[in-house]
Amino acid sequence: MEKRIANPSTTREILEENGIQLKKSLGQNFLVDRNIIDKIIVSADLTSYDHVIEIGPGIGSLTQRLAEGAKAVWAIELDERFIKILEENLSNYNNVNFIQADALEYDFEQLLTKLSGESIKVVANLPYYITTPIIMRLLEEKLPFERVVVMVQKEVAERIVATPEDGKKYGSLSLAVRYYSQPEITGTVPRTVFMPQPKVDSAIVKMEIRDKPPVEVKDEELLFKVIQAAFQQRRKTIRNSLSKAANLDLKRDLVDQALDKVDIESRRRGEKLDLERFTALSNSIFDLLS
Repeated sequence: MEKRIANPSTTREILEENGIQLKKSLGQNFLVDRNIIDKIIVSADLTSYDHVIEIGPGIGSLTQRLAEGAKAVWAIELDERFIKILEENLSNYNNVNFIQADALEYDFEQLLTKLSGESIKVVANLPYYITTPIIMRLLEEKLPFERVVVMVQKEVAERIVATPEDGKKYGSLSLAVRYYSQPEITGTVPRTVFMPQPKVDSAIVKMEIRDKPPVEVKDEELLFKVIQAAFQQRRKTIRNSLSKAANLDLKRDLVDQALDKVDIESRRRGEKLDLERFTALSNSIFDLLS
C-alpha cells in the first residue's frame, strides 16, 4: 500500500525536505486527516469511470485518494513549486495528470474536448481566496460536469445552501448556485485537521449539476441583474432597490407594474424572495421592456 500523504508527519516531512515556505496569499492549508478526505470521496461518489478535475492539489493529500478511485485525475496547481513535489509523491499513479495553471484563467474547454463523452466531476479543497470566483466560473460557464464537490469556509458553505429563512446568510450566491445545481452540505470540517491551521472551520459542499434550471427564465442575464440589484442594499425594499439600480436603469412606474403583475408587495425586501419569485419578477420586467 502506498504511503499516505494526508497525515501531519508526512506533510511536515515533505514541506521540510523541499524547503517550502507556504504562501498565505495562495490559501495554502493542507489536509492532514484521512477521515475528512474519505468524507470528500464519499460525497463525490467516485467510480472507476470518472474523470476528476482537482483544483489546488498542493502536495497531493486529496489527489492520492482521487487517483485510487477514479479513472483519471487532472490536477490544476498554480504554484509551480508543487508540480515537482506532486510528480514525486504520486509517481506510482499513472492516471494522474498535472497542469500548472491558474484555475480562474485556465481554458477548461481545451481539457473537456479531450474528455468528450466521459463522466467528469470536480473535487477540490479550494483555496479560500478563490472560493466564490471559481465556484461561479464552474457553474456559469455551463461546463459538462456531473457533480462539483468542494471544501470551503464554513461561512461560505452556509451561504451557498441558504434560503430566505436563513436571514443574512441568504444572498445572490445562494440563488446563483441553486439555479445551476442542487447544493448540500455533506459534512463540517474543524480547522484542526489542516496544516497550517486556518482561523476558521470548513465544510464540504456537494453540488449536483442540473440538466436545466428549475425555473423558466425569459432572460437569464436580466434575472441575475435583478438579483444583484436586490442584494446590493439588503435593507431597501425591492421597489427602491430595482428603481435605483444602476445596472438596470428602470423607471419606478415600470418597477411598480412589474411587481403588481406578479403580486409582490413593493415594500418587501429582496432577501425575502426565493428563486421562483425572482424569476417571476424578472420575466415580468422582461415582458414590460419588450
